[in-house]
Amino acid sequence: MNLIQTLAISALPIIFAITLHEAAHGYAARHFGDPTAWQMGRISLNPLRHIDLVGTLLVPGLILLLSAGGLLFGWAKPVPVNFSNLRRPKQDMLWVAAAGPGANLVMALGWALLLKVVAGSPEHAYSEALKEMARVGIGINGVLMVLNLLPLPPLDGGRIVVSLLPSAAAWKFAQLERWGFPILLALLFLGLLDTILRPFLRLFNSLIRVLFGF
Repeated sequence: MNLIQTLAISALPIIFAITLHEAAHGYAARHFGDPTAWQMGRISLNPLRHIDLVGTLLVPGLILLLSAGGLLFGWAKPVPVNFSNLRRPKQDMLWVAAAGPGANLVMALGWALLLKVVAGSPEHAYSEALKEMARVGIGINGVLMVLNLLPLPPLDGGRIVVSLLPSAAAWKFAQLERWGFPILLALLFLGLLDTILRPFLRLFNSLIRVLFGF
């Protein structure tokens, strides 16, 4: 498979994995009382409303082209959430934060189901392309789910921890948010992010194989 074919097959699962993750945050926020994303037109299943040229297209594309087995990830335009608008800000923050990884889990299961159906169907001209697209879909959604569940603000896992901690400890832990992205970049460039994520990704992939009989 050449590079053009790889990019063409991978584009759809990558774009939906990244952008629907953000859309899920917006849907959850509106459900729990914050209309900010809805008022800004960001509650949409249309990926064009969430695409970030660098994080959604350039970074995943470069990883596909240049990386030999590296973790495939990216990001979309963050959906704005005003947590103070939530009906129960501290408690509801957990569900708004968990909505993104939850969407990735649902998409991963959907791609796994597609892979199961295609693998069990008679071969046709698009069989291999669909199988590879499904594999990419499972992979990118697994990475985004596990990555975002790391307990580091401003990742979703960090916000979940803030929601669960007592108020005083939660406030102190939330102060890490200003350092969250630099810490994440440092882990990435030092090769530690891969080391941290790999055991959880192996567990996730094992569960997918057990569930779908791969």
